[in-house]
Amino acid sequence: MFWVLLLLLAWAAAGAACTSLCLAAARTTGAADVTGTHHLTLYEAAFLSGGPARVADLALVSMARQRRLLLAHTGWATVVDPRGRDDIERSVIGAIGPQGQSPIAPIRAAAAATDAVRGLADGLVRAGLAVPAGARTSVAAGVQRVRAAAVAVVVLGATALLLPGEPGLARPLIAFWFALPLTLSLSCLALARIEAHPYSRWASPAGQRLLAALPRDPGTSTGSGDSPDRADDRAYLTSVAVHGIRAVGEPDLRAAFARRGPSWSDRPALG
Repeated sequence: MFWVLLLLLAWAAAGAACTSLCLAAARTTGAADVTGTHHLTLYEAAFLSGGPARVADLALVSMARQRRLLLAHTGWATVVDPRGRDDIERSVIGAIGPQGQSPIAPIRAAAAATDAVRGLADGLVRAGLAVPAGARTSVAAGVQRVRAAAVAVVVLGATALLLPGEPGLARPLIAFWFALPLTLSLSCLALARIEAHPYSRWASPAGQRLLAALPRDPGTSTGSGDSPDRADDRAYLTSVAVHGIRAVGEPDLRAAFARRGPSWSDRPALG
């Protein structure tokens, strides 16, 4: 009857993993309903696509394109216009510091952790567009656990079938009992694929739907007072918000973000 112990282990692994995934999916999709009138700002799209760091990247690129911030290919940022047009831009300028110059990497980290970005995230969570902080990565991690449990069930079942058979006990019956927890695991994976895929760290299913519709939304703006005739610039910034720095076309600007540890000698001269 050693196979019964293996069966109990299989059920325990499958049950625990599936319960964990279901709870994570419920936390992710259980936010408030989203009305069809919500239009994502670029900052919101950036957060839903890449989190706080993406918001900081978008603000840096936007300010650089407006010549209010100089991003050197050496990896340094220099303030040209110290007047931020919104809370996010003011956070970026504050992260640069009173000297008006700083390496880009610490600016991104500091700006991403500001109250302005946290407020943006909280608003998206309340709107049902973002995944609550406690549930981030939970669905993806739960899927991995269920996959591991399914593999464990197969291994345990194979082990039970390879054990010396007991009198009167047919191997097909053993296989049937192990097929039950395996079916549970595979069904749970299928439901997660239907209901929660792609397993985004930041955007809820409702937020993912709005992101998918974003390129067709001509009214998207950063909320920073851009004039309505700058459709091309908005389209460019939308691409940066959704796809990140890899969407930046200017070589020097891409080089600025590629630098991870510029030295003091790389600092551009003021004046």
